[in-house]
Amino acid sequence: MTFTELNSVENFIVSQLSGVNLNAETVEDALVYYGKHWIYKPASKINRGVNEVIVEEELRNALIRINPEINHNHELADEVIYKLRAILISVNQIGLVKANEEFFKWMTGDKTMPFGKNNRYVPVRLIDFDHIDNNSFIITNQFRIRHRETKIPDIVLLINGLPVVVGEAKTPIRPSISWLDGAHEIHDIYENAVPQLFVSNILSFATEGKELYYGAVRTPLDHWSPWRLENDDDALAKRLGLGEVGKELSDLLSPVRLLDILQNFSLFSTNKKKQRTKIICRFQQYGGANKIVLRVREGRLKKGLIWHFQGSGKSLLMVFAAQKLRRTAELKSPTVIVLVDRTDLDTQIIGTFNAADIPNVQSTDNINELKTLLERDTRKIIISMIHKFRDAKPNMNTRDNIIVLVDEAHRTQEGDLGRQMRAALPNAFLFGLTGTPVNKADKNTFWAFGSEEDEGGYLSRYTFQDSLRDDATLPLHFEPRLVDVHVDTESIDRAFEAFKEEAVLTDEEADALNRKSAKMAAFLKAPERVSQIVKDIATHFKEKVDPHGFKAMIVTPDRFACVQYKEELDNYFSEDTSKVVISTSANDELEFKQKWGIDKSQQEKIVDEFNDPLSELKFLIVTAKLLTGFDAPVLQTMYLDKSLKDHTLLQAICRTNRLFPNKSFGRIVDYFGVFDDTAKALEFDESSVKKVISNLSELRDQLPDAMERTLAHFNGVDRKLEGFEGLEAAQDAINTNDKKDAFARDYKYLSKLWESLSPDAILNIYHQDYKWLSQVFESVRPASNNIGKLLWFSLGAKTTQLIHENLHVGEVHHLEEFVLDADVIDDIFNNPDPKNAKKLETILIQRFNRHAGNPKFKKLSERLEELRNKAELGLITSIEFVKELCKLAKETVQAEKELEDQILEKTPKAALSELFLEIKTDQTPAVVERIVNDIDSIVRIVRFPGWQKTSSGEREVQKSLRKTLLKYKLHRDQLLFDRAYAYIKEYY
Repeated sequence: MTFTELNSVENFIVSQLSGVNLNAETVEDALVYYGKHWIYKPASKINRGVNEVIVEEELRNALIRINPEINHNHELADEVIYKLRAILISVNQIGLVKANEEFFKWMTGDKTMPFGKNNRYVPVRLIDFDHIDNNSFIITNQFRIRHRETKIPDIVLLINGLPVVVGEAKTPIRPSISWLDGAHEIHDIYENAVPQLFVSNILSFATEGKELYYGAVRTPLDHWSPWRLENDDDALAKRLGLGEVGKELSDLLSPVRLLDILQNFSLFSTNKKKQRTKIICRFQQYGGANKIVLRVREGRLKKGLIWHFQGSGKSLLMVFAAQKLRRTAELKSPTVIVLVDRTDLDTQIIGTFNAADIPNVQSTDNINELKTLLERDTRKIIISMIHKFRDAKPNMNTRDNIIVLVDEAHRTQEGDLGRQMRAALPNAFLFGLTGTPVNKADKNTFWAFGSEEDEGGYLSRYTFQDSLRDDATLPLHFEPRLVDVHVDTESIDRAFEAFKEEAVLTDEEADALNRKSAKMAAFLKAPERVSQIVKDIATHFKEKVDPHGFKAMIVTPDRFACVQYKEELDNYFSEDTSKVVISTSANDELEFKQKWGIDKSQQEKIVDEFNDPLSELKFLIVTAKLLTGFDAPVLQTMYLDKSLKDHTLLQAICRTNRLFPNKSFGRIVDYFGVFDDTAKALEFDESSVKKVISNLSELRDQLPDAMERTLAHFNGVDRKLEGFEGLEAAQDAINTNDKKDAFARDYKYLSKLWESLSPDAILNIYHQDYKWLSQVFESVRPASNNIGKLLWFSLGAKTTQLIHENLHVGEVHHLEEFVLDADVIDDIFNNPDPKNAKKLETILIQRFNRHAGNPKFKKLSERLEELRNKAELGLITSIEFVKELCKLAKETVQAEKELEDQILEKTPKAALSELFLEIKTDQTPAVVERIVNDIDSIVRIVRFPGWQKTSSGEREVQKSLRKTLLKYKLHRDQLLFDRAYAYIKEYY
C-alpha cells in the first residue's frame, strides 16, 4: 500500500479524534451522537443537501434539548434556524468576518428571543457550555459543499450540527508539500468559494503530518500558529512524527478546549483601516491566561510571574485573562485592574481593549478617580498607571476577588509603589507580566510576584527561543559599526551608574545624565561624528531597508541629538521622510518647544503615519519615547547610538521583531558599541538571551556551504553552457519530483541567506552561481495558479527582483548573441586580435541595422564605414583600427543605454504597444491596438497605489492580464505573459 494524504494523514486525524480507523475494511456506524467525544459519521450519512452547511436536524434537536422554552414548543426552534439562515445568506454582502461575529453572538448565548412567559426575552443557547455531555460532537471527512462551485474539505467538525472546524490534510512524503499548502487551500480558496461553511467557524487547521498550524477566518497565512503541548520534549517530538501531531490535534480539538476558545479566547477587533478582524489565542496566551484564572479560582496562592518574550502577544494575553476572569461565575463579578507604568504603554493597552470591544472597561485619569472607583467597589476592568497608587491609603478595598495584572512588572516595583499597592489592596491577587527575563537578583520583582512554588519563580514562561520556533516573533540580526574613535563604554557605564536605572528615565532625565557626562556627550554629538554616522545610515537604508518596503528608527543620546540627526538626515532625504518624537519641558527655550514639541494626539498621528507602509514617513528619531510599548510591524531596522542596558536594551531592540509580510528578521545597526560584550550587556539572564542576537558573520560563514549544497544538485552540468542546451542540461539533472523537491528545499534556504546578507560584498563572489540557480529555479517552478508547493513561492523581494531582472527582454532567449559590454570591449582593446576585431565589426553592423532610421546610430554607422575605408587604404595601423573600433563600440553601448532610458519614459500604452509589435505574428498585427487598450483599461480598474508590493494586488493584476490574453487566444504564450506583466509592473 502506498502512502497518500487520505490514508496516512486524513484518516489518521479521524482515528486520532474519534478512534475510528478508516483504513480498516469495514467501519461501523456510530451509535451515540452526543457526549464528550468526537463521533465519526461518514459525510454520506449526514442528513443535509450539498448546498447546506448546517445540519438542521441536528441543530433542531440540540435547541430542543438545551433550551427549556423551546422544549415546550418545538416550533420555536424553526424561528431560531430562520435567523441563523439569514446570517448565512448575508455573508456575501457583509463579509465573512462580520457574519462570523454575528453568528458567534448566537453560539456564545448572547442573543435573546421572546420565548419566555408573556413574550419575555430569554437567552437562546445553541451550545450547552455548562453540561458538555448535552452537545453532539461529530467528525466527518470529504464534506462536499456547493456554492458558486463545489469544494470538498478533508475534515469538518460539527457541534450540534454547526460546522465549527475545517481541516486540510496534505501528503507527508513530499518535501515541497507542507501545512502551508493546506492553509492556502482553506484561506485563499474555500473561504472565498464557499464562505457559508465558515460563518460558524471557530478555527481551521492544516497539517502534513509533521507540523500542525491553525488560524481564524481571514487570518493571513503568516499569522497562523502552531499548537504546542506544555513541557513537551522537542527532541522527542521530532522523533514521533505523526504521533506528535496527533497529540497536538487531540489537545487543540478536544471538545472542552474548543468550547473554551469559542467562549473566552476569540475576539473581534477593528484595525487602523477600520476593518473588522478576528483574533484567536496563540497557545502561549491560552496557557498563560488559564493559569492566571486557575490560580484565582483555587485562591491558595495570591501571586504569579508571567514572562512571555517581547512581541509574543502579552497585551492580548491580558485581554483574554481579564475577559475570562470577568465571565467566571464562581468569582462573583470580580474587579480586574490592569496596571502599566508609562503613558505610551497606557495608550497601547487601552487601545487593545477598546479595539476588541471588551465590555465594562474603564480607564482612570487621576489618582482620585482611581480611589473613588475602588472605594465604591466598582466591578469592572479598570486600566490605570502604577504611579496613581502613589500616596494611596491602606485598605482602600479589602475584597479578595480583585485581580491586578501589572504590565512590564520588572520596572513597576521600584521604590515604594509596590508596597503601597499591596497595602491599598491587601487581599488582591497580583500577577506580573514581563517581556524580558527577570534577574534573580531583582528581589523586588520576585518578592512582589514570583512564587517559590512555581518552577524557576515563573507561573508561565515563553522564551525567545519558543517565540522563534513558533514564528511568533522574528530573529534579530546585529550589525556592529565602528566609528573612527571607538566609544569607551566603561566610562559611560560609570557615569550612568550615578543615576537611577535608565529604564524609567524621562527625556529630561536623559538630558541631565548627558550633562553629568559632558565630555562624553560632546564626543557623541560631535558634528563630524554625527555627519559620518548619518551618511552611513542613508546608504544602509537605501540599500538594505527601503527596497524591501520597511522602515527604520534612529535612537540618539538625547533630545538635542535627535534634532541634530534630523537636520543632518534632511541632507539625504526630503524633510517629510523623518520625524522627531521627543517631549519638551517647561525649562526649554520657547523656540525649541515651538519647533519640536508634540502633544499626545500629534504623537498618535505620527505613529499612525509611520505604521502605514505606503506613507512617505520612513524614519522615527527618538531618544526615550517609543522604545517601549510601541508596536510597528513595518519597523525593521534600528540605528542605535545610545547606551542602553538590561531590560531597556532588550525592549528597545525588540521593537524590530514584529511579524510583517516579507520581513524575515529585525536588524540592529549599533554605532555606540552596546554589543561589544553581549553577555555583559544582557547579563540579567545570560543563558536565555545569549541567542537573541545572531551576528551577521555567522550568516556569512553559512553561505559557502549553502551554495555548495545547492549547486551539488547539478554535478557534471556545464554552467557556462548557454541557451536552451544549458537549461535542458540543468533540468535533466533534477528530472524527478524528489530531485526537484530537494533542490527547492536547498534553494529556499540559500535564498533566505542571500536576502539576509544582501548587499554584503561577500555576495559578489557567488553572484553568477546564484543568478544561474535562480534562473533554473524559475524554469522548473510550478505555474503560479497551481495550488500546491507553496515552498516554491516563499522567496524574498531581493531574490524575486534578481529573477525578474534576468528574465527580461533578450537575455534568456538571445543567448547565442555575442554580448557587447564594457568588459568585452576592454578585452579586445587589450588583446587586439584581428579575428576579434572582425567579430566586433560584425556586431556593430548588426546593432546599427537594428536601429536603422535613428539619426544617432546612422552617424555611428557612417563613422564605422569611414574607419573601414581608412583601414583598407592603409591609412591607419591594425592596432589603431582596433582601438578606434573599441571607442566606437563604447559610444554605441552608451547610445543604446540612452535609447533604453527614453523607452522607459514612454507611456504605459506605448510601452505595451511596442512589446506586442515586437513579438507579433501574422495573426496578431491587426488586433495589437485592441489588445493594448483592453489591458490598459482593465489594469487601471484593478490596480491601486502600491499594488506591486502586495500579493493580493499582484494576483488581481495577473488574473486580469491572463483573462485579456485568453480573449485573444494568446494565453498559452508564457513568455508574452511574463514580459507584458513586467511592463505593467514597471509602468502602472
